[in-house]
Amino acid sequence: MVVQMHRRELLWGLASAGVGCTVNGVSADRLEGRESGCWSLGRGGQGGDPLPVAALVTEYRENTHADVIVGKILHGFDQQGGVGPALRLASLYVDQRPAGDLSAGLAEKFGFRLAGSIDEALTLGSDRLQVAGVLSIAEHGNYPSTPDTGQVTYPRRKFFDQIVRTFRRTGSTAPVFNDKHLSYRWPDALHMVTTARELGFPFMAGSSVPVTWRRPARELPRGCEIEAALMLGYGGLESYGFHALEGLQCMLERRGAGESGIYAVRALRGAQIHRGLQRGEWSRALFEASIKAMPRAVAPDLERLNDSAAFYQLAYRDGLVATVAIANGLADQFVFAAKLRGQDQPLVVFFELQEGKPFGHFAYLTRAIDAMIHTQKAVYPVERTLLTTGALDALMRSAAAHGDWRLTPELAINYTATDWPFANRDA
Repeated sequence: MVVQMHRRELLWGLASAGVGCTVNGVSADRLEGRESGCWSLGRGGQGGDPLPVAALVTEYRENTHADVIVGKILHGFDQQGGVGPALRLASLYVDQRPAGDLSAGLAEKFGFRLAGSIDEALTLGSDRLQVAGVLSIAEHGNYPSTPDTGQVTYPRRKFFDQIVRTFRRTGSTAPVFNDKHLSYRWPDALHMVTTARELGFPFMAGSSVPVTWRRPARELPRGCEIEAALMLGYGGLESYGFHALEGLQCMLERRGAGESGIYAVRALRGAQIHRGLQRGEWSRALFEASIKAMPRAVAPDLERLNDSAAFYQLAYRDGLVATVAIANGLADQFVFAAKLRGQDQPLVVFFELQEGKPFGHFAYLTRAIDAMIHTQKAVYPVERTLLTTGALDALMRSAAAHGDWRLTPELAINYTATDWPFANRDA
């Protein structure tokens, strides 16, 4: 099992996620306790040998997602030779090799196989599956965008389908992690999740935002009632909009009796944002509270929003309407704010990302991948990312259609959150 563990870290998370009570003979009851649902990167522990994995990436340059995820397997969580996950990179497939490609030099240094195909990466050129897990990281690279919505056509489904082809050919499967959203197209995302269920292999996906540090280190109580919610975000409407949606969803999925899905979405741009405020369609109080929570707080003046800003509205099937404010020109952080029933003051949580190498929040994402591969169970539900993927696709179409509401009957997705812990600087 995972070797580099502080006693209060991974095993509690596995037990609370229903993953079992023992791992390589180490029982979960040896833990010291949950400590507010958070954990920190530990100083090391004990366990079995690292498991071999294949990484499939669109490109491997400095500071790409391939570098800050796979690099933690090669170089340790700090990417300076320290403690890392209990994984060993057996093979790497790289789809594009632009100037600055690191893959050949790393293969020579670490001795992993630089594969010419995804099948070769998974089988090492044999007739058998030779890896215990697969990391699919189709982010970055030179790929066309859709002409109508501007979504980048990263080959996430293409990678997935080739993984599945090898699984079927060899008669074996392994856990698969898909970085970020499942696809730029909803049908692809649904195909990927249903295929994983059909073949019965663990499948996990998503952003590093749900597992990064929070200030304060809080999550919503299970079963809580939420009257209004807003997630502050920034950046590209698709690339960073997805991170904001995942941050929102990892909080909201704990409300009521569990997640039941999204009824409709729309994307407000320009004057529509101001009109939405005048009509009470999004909460100024929550927006101001989230702006105030940024370390580099600014005055919440909507006139400072630039032309790339957008406010996403999501009407959930249980009646909650939430907002994702991509407040470009004002915001440069992710902050969640919610009005809970019975509480006068909003609950506000700042999602802290490490700005610069080694981008430590990806270490916590790698922790979750590590745990899935060793336990053969996804430690948090892929349904979260199925929902955010579908919502993002519909939102991008709404933005292209000048902010029309788009009904999303396909997003009647029911699931229950797990208690996989997030990071905590104070733990």
